[in-house]
Amino acid sequence: MPGILVINSGSSSLKASLFDADGARRDFNYPHIGRGLLHDQRAAFDTLMRDLGTDKPAVIGHRLVHGGAVTEPARWIDATERARLNSIIPLAPLHLPSNLLGVDVCHEHFGVAQIACFDTAFHATLPPLAQRLPIPQDLGLRRYGFHGINYAYIAQQLPAILGDAATGKIVVAHLGNGASLCMLDKLKSVDTTMAYTPAGGVPMGTRSGDLDPGVMLALAERYTTEQLSDLIYHHMGLIALSDGLSSDMSQLLASDTDAARFAVDYFCQQVRGAIGALAAKAGGIDALVFTAGIGEHAALVRAKICAPLAFLGFNLAAERNVSHQPQIQAADSKPVLIIPADEAAMICSLVSTLMSYQVNLSS
Repeated sequence: MPGILVINSGSSSLKASLFDADGARRDFNYPHIGRGLLHDQRAAFDTLMRDLGTDKPAVIGHRLVHGGAVTEPARWIDATERARLNSIIPLAPLHLPSNLLGVDVCHEHFGVAQIACFDTAFHATLPPLAQRLPIPQDLGLRRYGFHGINYAYIAQQLPAILGDAATGKIVVAHLGNGASLCMLDKLKSVDTTMAYTPAGGVPMGTRSGDLDPGVMLALAERYTTEQLSDLIYHHMGLIALSDGLSSDMSQLLASDTDAARFAVDYFCQQVRGAIGALAAKAGGIDALVFTAGIGEHAALVRAKICAPLAFLGFNLAAERNVSHQPQIQAADSKPVLIIPADEAAMICSLVSTLMSYQVNLSS
């Protein structure tokens, strides 16, 4: 039966899920398809279309990393919206071209209605102190925040796990090839580490995270704008910290080189520093959540991050951590959770909600 096709076309992978009307779900994953090069993405989409066979969805939902000033979590993609999305590509040049390629390929192949679901929309609740950047306001630049679709999914899951405590102050660490942290209060975003673009915050696979502005000025004297953009998005972070060994945390953890160990330790120190900063701004935190590839699967990374956080009330149970249990805290600790990311399920929910709203409007 026709259902909802969810597309998550990232900078280095393509993921898709087909949700049938009867509740069945098929997942498709095409990782490591290049450094965001569109011909690699196009080849991955060609493979997805072959794998879907004769299945044709009724509607398609896309993850869009940046929505610009839009605060709605989902929007229909008509010609006006498609043009608007094209105009904000400079806000996320690593991600939006591949996101929009997915929109165009699906339009060519299926010709059905499409809906954009925005990673930035969940952070529309950021208060002015978190949203404002310390620059002249008339420049029009502010903190947007990212990974919001997964943060929304985590917020949706927390009440079933923590009960009434889910409305407390909870730090969610979305740690993957792209990484950020978000402070939830009453299940809403009130602070986050990424700012104007997905290049800021804590170090990532190939992105540095926050840098001294003077470093960027010095680099701007050495490189053209295009070269500097390539450096920022493809040659910093873990790949730089490991002296070019790898941007993949699993490969770094498997390596016995000093450079690999340094990169891992640096990453963990920066993440726990971000946790401490969020806790200080909020006056403490009540629970900690790990999610996304590194957060879900790298027990050593979780251990290194949490080891110095006893002063905040967090201690891990080693055995539970190593076996990736849903709750990995020790008996005397505040909750420390592992919640697998499921952006596809959240996008499917957003698409269904928007479709129901349209039906109600027309009835």
